[in-house]
Amino acid sequence: MPKPLVIAGVLGAVALVAGVSYWAGRSSSPATNAPPPAAAKAPAAPGIVVEASRVTVVRLPQALTAVGSLRSDETVVVRPEVAGRVANIGFREGEAVAKGQVLVKLDDSVQQADLDRAQANLTLSRTKHERSIDLRNKGFLSSQALDEAVNNLKVAEADAELMRARVNKMTLKAPFSGTIGLRLASVGDYVKEGQDIVNLESLDPLKVDFRLPELSLSQLQNGQTLQIALDALPDKTYDGKVIAVNPLIDSNGRSIVVRAQVPNRDGKLRPGMFARVRLFTSDNKDAIVVPEEALFPVGDDKYVYKVVDGKAQRQKVEIGQRREGRVEIVNGLAAQDLVVTAGAIKLREGVAVSVANTTPPPAPVGKSDEPAKPKG
Repeated sequence: MPKPLVIAGVLGAVALVAGVSYWAGRSSSPATNAPPPAAAKAPAAPGIVVEASRVTVVRLPQALTAVGSLRSDETVVVRPEVAGRVANIGFREGEAVAKGQVLVKLDDSVQQADLDRAQANLTLSRTKHERSIDLRNKGFLSSQALDEAVNNLKVAEADAELMRARVNKMTLKAPFSGTIGLRLASVGDYVKEGQDIVNLESLDPLKVDFRLPELSLSQLQNGQTLQIALDALPDKTYDGKVIAVNPLIDSNGRSIVVRAQVPNRDGKLRPGMFARVRLFTSDNKDAIVVPEEALFPVGDDKYVYKVVDGKAQRQKVEIGQRREGRVEIVNGLAAQDLVVTAGAIKLREGVAVSVANTTPPPAPVGKSDEPAKPKG
């Protein structure tokens, strides 16, 4: 065989062996262009952490509702009984005054002069009376003259007392302790008889007057408790007690006027405020209640956040009476609903939530309280 052909054959065999080795290596090694394995999914976020409480059902007294107005326990408009010029004002507007404190003093110079003259006449009449008694005992005076002396003494005493009363009427004093209002006169003003000068109000306690239908008469009695809510002081109620039921039924509206007394220790209540009254009777009923902190206002409406399937759901509610930190829910919730009591400010409709401190609902009546055994 020629030498060039041998060399070509050897080179061809070497090339064939190298190609087979190359492709065998590629098929046995992992594919370099294969896509990377899918990344593991990150755990879902736990949601906004809140505190929640189960809606409960309790027995609450039934109530009669009405509207009324607050009134001062005592109220008076200070007016002079006699005309005169204002000489001194002994109070500051809006301050507390004590019973007997001088409020207004009118110029009493003329009345004081009349009193001095009357007292001088009284002194003279007493002297004449004593002299007449001495002369009568000695027989130098008739009985008629002695009677005249006695009568003159009584007239002088009456005149002095009259002048003293006129002087006293020039000084106006507080008839009871309370808060003074806004004055309508100044020093130097001439005021007439019965002219308004200033009002005086006793503010603790206050009275609330309200009307109920005559059909409610059988449910009314003194000493019943009530709560009042005021538009001027939202989200706060005040407790009171019935002190009187008017025996006269209004023939026009067939209604009864009830008067109650409400403590006003913080001084926030004022006479004339519009009050919504809830009068509790002796009958009880089942009521749905939630903690007060579960409520939040939106405008004039009240809302709560319910936890439904791990998400926040805003729910509008109608509230009733408030008792010891709990609020009656008239409409909007059902028994065993889970409502948010802390953290509602962070929530919005549909956001995921994680409840931190809720307790499981109580077991239904007649069911065992033991936990269920795990299935084998």
